[in-house]
Amino acid sequence: MLEAVPNVSEGRDRAAIDRIAEAFSRAARLLDVHVDADHHRSVLTLAGEPEELADSLVAGAAAALEAIDLRRHDGVHPRVGAIDVVPVVPILGAPMTLACELALAVAERIGRELDVPVLLYGEVGEGRRPAFFRRGGLEELARRVEAGELTPFAGPSRVSARSGAVLVGARKPLVAYNVELAEADVAIAREIAAAVRESSGGMPGVQAIGLVLPRSRRVQVSMNIVDLDRAPLHEVVRRVEEEAAQRGARIGGYELVGLVPEAVLLAAREAGVTIPGVDETRVLERRL
Repeated sequence: MLEAVPNVSEGRDRAAIDRIAEAFSRAARLLDVHVDADHHRSVLTLAGEPEELADSLVAGAAAALEAIDLRRHDGVHPRVGAIDVVPVVPILGAPMTLACELALAVAERIGRELDVPVLLYGEVGEGRRPAFFRRGGLEELARRVEAGELTPFAGPSRVSARSGAVLVGARKPLVAYNVELAEADVAIAREIAAAVRESSGGMPGVQAIGLVLPRSRRVQVSMNIVDLDRAPLHEVVRRVEEEAAQRGARIGGYELVGLVPEAVLLAAREAGVTIPGVDETRVLERRL
């Protein structure tokens, strides 16, 4: 069995999100839908055998392309596509080679059947991360493709302003987790993000950015923990809390995006701590 976690650039139109979710669950099991209006983004968690998962991903991508127009998109989360990323993740002992095979098959089908450019990341994309393609935004990605700096794996060699491109990859399990700061300036959130993320000398396996949340009037440290062995989630949360305290910032809330592997909860219990928003109901294996 494999997991897929497509991220689509719609987080406000509930009817559209429901149509997209229904399409994604056509053949695979839909385990979770996380909707965020400030990010203007929905993260769906699917699981299934390879063939059924491939059919569901293509059907869901088609529904998202039909429903989403990036020319009217104003979310705070970086993105380059109506279907921004489609990661395939091996679970329950499945090998990474199987996830890679499915990611390549899905990428080819999306490009061919839906006529949208597909770029590869992660285990099938020379280790590149989505940030490599998001740098400079959608207009810059379109320029890089038109100039021949980037060549789509499948689909047309042009990036439309309406639909953008699709980033398809294979990767190990990760955790997306956000910490909101109350009554703090976004500069503080960005300082905390820089302190905890690996690329600027922080914790290994942590990606983080500081964002303004206009609807809640708070700021957020938005994180992906991509190496859960080197950076257990409970240790990352504690580090963010410490960095916030050093700057006189109060924590306003915690948010888990999607589900977590059971090992995340077990590691926290062994350390004698709890993680806000993470309990048995948010564990992938329990949902399955």
